Amino acid sequence: MNDKKLFRSTVDRKLCGVCGGLGEYFNIDSTIIRLLWVFLCIPSFGTAVLAYIVAAIVMPEV
Repeated sequence: MNDKKLFRSTVDRKLCGVCGGLGEYFNIDSTIIRLLWVFLCIPSFGTAVLAYIVAAIVMPEV
């Protein structure tokens, strides 16, 4: 059984480690996650920034 858990990264972090944690969870490069997040910020009028802040608060850090 695969016990994958979503955590903020302590190693691969630029701000809070949310994108690094998502990259580790989905097993892809965190730079791709960061680029997708930036591209989502433009059409969402800042909602993606609010989602990042919520994720930084909710996701536990290892």
